[in-house]
Amino acid sequence: MKKTIYKYFFYEFVIYFTVTLFALAAVVWTIQAVNYLDLVTEDGHAFTTYFYYSLLTLSKVLTKLIPFCFLTAIILTIIKFERDNELIVLWTSGLNKIHVVNLIFRISVLVMLLQLLLTNIFNPTLLNFSRTLLKNSQLQFIPSLLKEKQFNDAVEGLTIFIEKKDENQIYKNIFIRDDGKILSKIAGSSSSTIFAKSGHMSEDEKNLILYNGNIQKLNDDGDVNIIQFQKTTLNLSGISTKSISEPKMQETPTMQILLCFTQNNIVRHNCDDSKKSMMDTKIEINKRFGMPIYIPLISLISCFLLTSRRDKKMFYLNKYIYFFIGVLILVLAEIIVRYSGISWNHTIIYYLLPIGTAPLFYLALIRAFKYENLS
Repeated sequence: MKKTIYKYFFYEFVIYFTVTLFALAAVVWTIQAVNYLDLVTEDGHAFTTYFYYSLLTLSKVLTKLIPFCFLTAIILTIIKFERDNELIVLWTSGLNKIHVVNLIFRISVLVMLLQLLLTNIFNPTLLNFSRTLLKNSQLQFIPSLLKEKQFNDAVEGLTIFIEKKDENQIYKNIFIRDDGKILSKIAGSSSSTIFAKSGHMSEDEKNLILYNGNIQKLNDDGDVNIIQFQKTTLNLSGISTKSISEPKMQETPTMQILLCFTQNNIVRHNCDDSKKSMMDTKIEINKRFGMPIYIPLISLISCFLLTSRRDKKMFYLNKYIYFFIGVLILVLAEIIVRYSGISWNHTIIYYLLPIGTAPLFYLALIRAFKYENLS
C-alpha cells in the first residue's frame, strides 16, 4: 500500500513541478529573448542565429527556476492532499508522517541531482556552444549598421555615421572610420576615413555603394593620401560584430574551472592567478555545487505543513508562512553565494547553512509528530 501512496504522491508532485517550471520558464525565456533582439537590430546577426542563441539559453533559465518551482510544487501537492482529505485517510490508515517526510526528502535529492547535472554539464556545454554560434556568425542585416544620426560601432574597428536617410532609402552625408582595416580592399592595409555625399545599399544588401566622396588613407610614415571618387562600392559581407565571442565564466566547462582552481599556474581562458579571477572562479564553483544543496533544505521546511491541523487558528496561514520562509532561504542563498568567494570562511558558511540546518529541521519534525501521538 505504501508504494501505491508514494507513487500517487510523486505523480502529483511531478505534474505540479512540470507545469510550474515550464510555465515560468516560458515567461522568463520570452522576456529574455526580447532582450536578445539587439543581436539583430543592433549587431546585425541573422534571425536564425538569434533564435538558436536564445533557445540554447533555455537550460540556464530552467536551472535558475528549479529550486523555486520545487518549493512551489511540494507545497501545492501537500495542500492538494490536505484539501481533498487524503492526508487524513493516510494518517488514519496507520501511515506515519515521517514516512511522507522521507519521501519528500528523497524527491528533493532527485531534483538536486537534476540541478547538479544541469549546472555542471548541460549549462556550460550549451552556453559555450551559443557563444561559439555568435563567434562564427557573420552579419546578415547590414542596414542595421546604418542608422540616422548615430555613430554605429557594432563592428570592432569600424565606425559608421549617417546624417540622414530619405524616403527612397538614399543615405546622405556618410562618414566611415576604419581603424581595424576591415575595408582593406578599398583602403588598402592602412587605417582610413571615408566621406561620401550619398549612398545606398545594393539589392542583395551586401554592398554599400557610395557617391561623390573621398578616401583618406593614413600611411605608415604618417602621411595622409586623399583619393577622390565619384562612385565606389564597399563590400560589407563577411564582417562580424564585436559581440562578446569569448566564453564567459558561466560558459566555461566545470572541469576546466576546477583545474584552474586547483592548479594556479595553469594557463587557460578565464583563468589566472589574480585575486579577482580566483574569487570569481570560487564563486562559480559554489554556484554549481552549492545551490542544489539548498533544495533538500527547503523540502524539509515544506514538510512542516504536515504538522498543521485544521482546528488551529494559523492553519490557513501556514502555507503562506512556510512558502515565504522557503523563498527567503533561496534568496539568502543567492546573496551569500555572491560573497562566498571572498574567503574560505565565507565558503564554509555557504555550505554549512544547508548541511548543518537540515538535520535540525528533520529532528524538529520528528519531535512535532511525536507530540501528535501518531505511530
